[in-house]
Amino acid sequence: MTIDDKLHAALDTIFSADAKLYQERGWNQRSGFGTHPAILNIDLANAWTRDGFRFTCEHMDDRIIPGVQRLLQSARIKQLPIIYTTTAFCSTFDMGAFPLKTPFEDLMIGTTATEIDERIAPIAGIDTLIVKKRPSAFAGTHLAGILRAAGIDTIICTGVTMAGCVRHTVEDALGEGFRSVVVRECVGDRVPAAVEWNLFDIDMKYCDVESLETVLEHLDSLAPRITS
Repeated sequence: MTIDDKLHAALDTIFSADAKLYQERGWNQRSGFGTHPAILNIDLANAWTRDGFRFTCEHMDDRIIPGVQRLLQSARIKQLPIIYTTTAFCSTFDMGAFPLKTPFEDLMIGTTATEIDERIAPIAGIDTLIVKKRPSAFAGTHLAGILRAAGIDTIICTGVTMAGCVRHTVEDALGEGFRSVVVRECVGDRVPAAVEWNLFDIDMKYCDVESLETVLEHLDSLAPRITS
């Protein structure tokens, strides 16, 4: 049994008891997909998706990137809005206090590190790219505004990191009045336990965590989005 397998087995035992506690107390409600979804790819830039960076996350090549590719293909068929974020700064002053804890000096605007991975790159003139300065995709950005303008009620989330930017985004999404669905196979982190714990915790409190196959099945059921 691999370390990952042992970890999953241990966490499954813990989470099954914890889920029962939440259920008995009225938590873990299912918010569902809503009626007008958009795809939100959080920080799938080279610094996180490629080897050799201090931000590099696990399982990019074997799980996350292939999963996002499948999700994007389905979303494009249905003409859903597709939004990307990257975290990037124009100076060390722009970073504020972040360098006190993390190597944010690696994330300078215009560098390869902050460019979206070409394997899942946005289509110019069609997709939307937001450069953010905070973990949440909503914090200090126009994301909520453009979602409301388009009548979007649900964001289907992929990306990294599960303990950071993905988590903060879905927390803020609920506060801003949006449903969110996190695609289990399409999110990651540098530490496996961080992924599993946060998936469990946000599923109890902030969003729905669903398998890639469940999300693809839902998208397949949608009529193509009508755009003016």
